[in-house]
Amino acid sequence: MRYKDNWEETKSRFVAWWRHSRIDRPMMRVIGRLEDPVEPLEIIEPPRTPMEYHLDVDRKVKELRNFCRTHLFLAESFPSLNINIGPGSMATYLGSEPVFSWDTVWYTPCVTSDWSDWGPLRYDEDNYWWKLHLSLIRKAKELAGDDFLVNIPDIIESIDILSSLRGAQKFIYDLIDSPDIVKKYIKQTDELYFKYYDAMYEIVKCTDGSSSYTVFDIWGPGKTAKVQCDFSAVMSPKQFHEFFIPSLTYQCNRLDYVLYHLDGPDAIKHLPAILKVEKVDAIQWTPGAGKPDGGSEDWYPVYDMVRNAGKSLWISIEEGNFDDWIKKADKIVKRYGADGLYLLFPVTELEIAEELIRKAEMDWR
Repeated sequence: MRYKDNWEETKSRFVAWWRHSRIDRPMMRVIGRLEDPVEPLEIIEPPRTPMEYHLDVDRKVKELRNFCRTHLFLAESFPSLNINIGPGSMATYLGSEPVFSWDTVWYTPCVTSDWSDWGPLRYDEDNYWWKLHLSLIRKAKELAGDDFLVNIPDIIESIDILSSLRGAQKFIYDLIDSPDIVKKYIKQTDELYFKYYDAMYEIVKCTDGSSSYTVFDIWGPGKTAKVQCDFSAVMSPKQFHEFFIPSLTYQCNRLDYVLYHLDGPDAIKHLPAILKVEKVDAIQWTPGAGKPDGGSEDWYPVYDMVRNAGKSLWISIEEGNFDDWIKKADKIVKRYGADGLYLLFPVTELEIAEELIRKAEMDWR
């Protein structure tokens, strides 16, 4: 890659992380801010609407190039382009209309009467939002060339998509009142997910078949994805096991490298069930709004469960200053070791970024 010097080394470290095998220090996302651009910067017109903000590929490519010209990708950080129609765009391919805001995209429920009236979910190659998203991904790949990766979008899957189509409150009742119908639709979304995922993977994959996934800074030498069930926050462990674990197992069996996104304290109760799914390779923990970041000792019980199950850890250390980052990372590495550990730090000044690398190579082994 044009903006990544040690890409081959980075790939080998990612492989080791996925396999929970021995490396000489933790995996790390470290990006250093340069004092001066390495190349002239492009002039970029700001977006005029929220929709344009999310979907203007030309502007997004220019923004990433400018970022690459003013930052250095150290350790296992790498430049990649996100082209999302919000978090869960599969809902738009199946009938929901997106509502764009500056910070996210919402999805309008479309199954407003009853699932039986809606009929089976089907792949529609002419769906407006699917055709648009696919064209945006193709354009992004063409503009990126070999300079940086284009990520597989955050299309999301399974129960979270059904919740978007139905509306969360109605879907809660569906789990109780119509469990067999819900299970039928979960199986349909599982199959449809790979119609969409595979089509996008074929566009963005590298020549060696490797791929990267949006937002979470992950790459794998095959079909790589983040999977989730944020709706699990309002599900009981019994419901989660009954409705979602079969879906999760199916998804994992059709992917090569899987990171599970565990979102918020209300999802922790489901972690034991998730960890029993063999092909979940790693856990990404999101503490939730108002909670301390991933480096806090509050979350050690979560990490203990993950490590005891032999899975890899994805931990974002965001709060505080450089000394705070070091203290948190020191404790984490001492407790869990370097193997299967991925630490993500905020973008910072180049001098601080390089000091993080020196610290890791000297002490975090």
